[in-house]
Amino acid sequence: MQQENTLTLVIDGMHCGGCVTRVTNTLSKLKGVAVDNVEVGSARVRYQAAETDEAAIVHAIERIGFQARAAD
Repeated sequence: MQQENTLTLVIDGMHCGGCVTRVTNTLSKLKGVAVDNVEVGSARVRYQAAETDEAAIVHAIERIGFQARAAD
């Protein structure tokens, strides 16, 4: 059985529904990632540790122009 982790992200630079759509689409395309919720300034996902990791998820968001980090 694969280990599933939950990650809550703080995302800077999001301003509108278009930003939410861009982040949602980007996260949805990542292998092993299930999107729970995306709103302006944050996202919550579940991911399979065997297929991806926190750094890859953050990097995917940063590639589309936002700053992301794990929430405390």
